[in-house]
Amino acid sequence: MEKRELYELNNNKIVRKRRFCPRCGPGVFLAEHEDRFSCGRCGYTEFKKKN
Repeated sequence: MEKRELYELNNNKIVRKRRFCPRCGPGVFLAEHEDRFSCGRCGYTEFKKKN
């Protein structure tokens, strides 16, 4: 994945497409997997709810 895939330009403002890690703070994105979100830096993991 390239950095340009993580951001979007909307009305001349940069919009981040991914969520930030609540432990590491702004600038560290959570990776999105099929069943969870995870941080590669600190190991924080949130599981997605099944419908």
